[in-house]
Amino acid sequence: MSEEVEPGRVRVRLDLSYDGRDFSGWARQHGRRTVQGELEEALRVVTRSAEVFELTVAGRTDAGVHARGQVAHVDLPGELWAAHRERLLRRLAGRLPHDVRVHRVAEAPHHFNARFSAIWRRYAYRVCDHPGGVDPLRRGHILWHDWPLDVAAMNTAAEALLGEHDFAAYCKRREGATTIRTLRELRWERLPDGTVEARVVADAFCHNMVRSLVGALLFVGDGHRPPAWPGEVLAARVRDSAVHVVRPHGLTLEEVGYPADELLAARNAEARNRRTLPGAAGAGAGCC
Repeated sequence: MSEEVEPGRVRVRLDLSYDGRDFSGWARQHGRRTVQGELEEALRVVTRSAEVFELTVAGRTDAGVHARGQVAHVDLPGELWAAHRERLLRRLAGRLPHDVRVHRVAEAPHHFNARFSAIWRRYAYRVCDHPGGVDPLRRGHILWHDWPLDVAAMNTAAEALLGEHDFAAYCKRREGATTIRTLRELRWERLPDGTVEARVVADAFCHNMVRSLVGALLFVGDGHRPPAWPGEVLAARVRDSAVHVVRPHGLTLEEVGYPADELLAARNAEARNRRTLPGAAGAGAGCC
């Protein structure tokens, strides 16, 4: 996953979307259907290659999570890229299943890395609190919450979560990975159709972080916890059994942000640094 491309190869950026309901997440898993597995096999087939070209992704979504603005990169042999670049997008559309679409394929700028170059990821989580339930045509993308929600109370509670913190209380720990993140935005809005939508932006997210934050704020919105509670859980830095990880189907990766081309190398180096909070010991290597 280096930002350096091997001699004779070309780094190619792919912008894509997928419906996550029938996938066991992004990452390739033996015996399971995954987004990475489908894409890598499609690339191998349409380029008529014996080699499987490994994809690096901006955000490794969990099973059942959707993506509208996912970004990945792959390093292809130069001669293969030259031979297929004009028709690769159309050929992928013909080979991929209908729940995965690649919208754009282009040569990446120097030092681009889909994962380490990213400076923010934006997710949306959608909830319906209508007593009659979710529109059947949208049931695969919206969670039904069987209690009326107070959006103002949820936004008040979210304010204490913004900024750089150790989100250990809202993450499933992974060996060697830090739980320090910078949450730039977390705001709820009731849309004209009645759907309650969370906009969540951070430099990166640890495992289950968005779904745990949403679970805590739903408890505030339906009156089961006071607005101060999610901030208190955050400060404790330990998992609270009362924080429910909500179901994945309401979550969509909407967009990934990258710096200007001349800043990519510096961003890659920064993203690989060991992250610590002021006055605290490091929580482990890794960023995403």
